[in-house]
Amino acid sequence: MNKYSTFSCVVLLFSILVLCVMGHRPTIAQTAATPSPVVIPSFRDPQRRLERPDLTGLSFVRFLTTPDFPPFNYVTPDDRIAGFNIDLARAICEELSLACVVQVRPWVTLQTTVTEARENAVIAAVAVTEGNRKIYDFTNRYLTTPARFAVRKAAPAVELTPEALTGKTVGVVVDSAHDAFVGTFFPGASRLDYQTPGDAFKALKESRVDLVFADGIALAFWLHGSVSEDCCRLIGGPYTESAFFGEGIAIAVAPGNTVLRQALNYGLDKVQESGRYQEIYLRHFPISIY
Repeated sequence: MNKYSTFSCVVLLFSILVLCVMGHRPTIAQTAATPSPVVIPSFRDPQRRLERPDLTGLSFVRFLTTPDFPPFNYVTPDDRIAGFNIDLARAICEELSLACVVQVRPWVTLQTTVTEARENAVIAAVAVTEGNRKIYDFTNRYLTTPARFAVRKAAPAVELTPEALTGKTVGVVVDSAHDAFVGTFFPGASRLDYQTPGDAFKALKESRVDLVFADGIALAFWLHGSVSEDCCRLIGGPYTESAFFGEGIAIAVAPGNTVLRQALNYGLDKVQESGRYQEIYLRHFPISIY
C-alpha cells in the first residue's frame, strides 16, 4: 500500500470504459446556517435508518492516524494531533458515547497495528480501492477526492470537451490516475508529465501549459495560497469517476471486525444527520473542492 495513492495519485487501469467524460458526482448539499459558498458533499442516504449497534464490551475506540497529511491529520506546533479526520473521529465517539483515543503511527505500520485490538481503526485518508479491500474492511465513505481542471485567469474561455482540448497542453503528474483520465477522454490534448503536483501547478502559473488536471483538494488549496499569486482558477468538474479516482475515503478496520465497523457506520451516519459533519468540513475545507 502506498501512501500517495490514497490521495491524489491513485494509479488505476485506465482501459475501463465509463459512461461519460464528466464522471459521477456526489450528492451536493449546502448548509443553511452559513452564507459560505463552499459546496459540501453529502454521502448519507436519507432513506437509510441504521440501528444502534450492540456495543457491549466496547468501551473506547482507538483511532490510528499519521502525523503528516494536512488538512486531514497533522501535528500542530504545540505537538497536538489535529485535522479533519481527527475532529471527525472524536465526533463519532461522542455519538457512540465511547471514549476516543487517537494515536499517531508511521504509515507503514497501520496495517499491522489495526489487527492488534478489536478497538483499533485507521482514520488516515485511506482510499477505498480494490487493493486496499484485500487488507481492510471499510466503513461507508465520508469523502471523495475529486479531480479538477484549472486554467490561468487571463486565459480565454475553453470548453472541456475532447474537441476543444485538442491541441491544448495539459499538465498532469506522470503515471497518475489524472494522467490516465486525460489520455482516455481527451486523446487530442497534449499531456505534459510532471513528477509532482507542485511542478505541474508551477507550469500553469508560468504559462508553460494551458491547463492542469489534478487532485481537486491539493489544487484548491494551492489556488488559494500565496504561492499561486492568484494566477489561476478551477473550471468544470468535479470528476469523481471511481474507476480512476477510487470510491472515496473511509475508516478502515481489521478484516472481520464487524462490530466495530457497524458501530463506526452508525456514528458516522449520526454525525452527518446532526449537521456536525458539515461544521467539521467547513472548519478544514473553507474553500470549495467540488
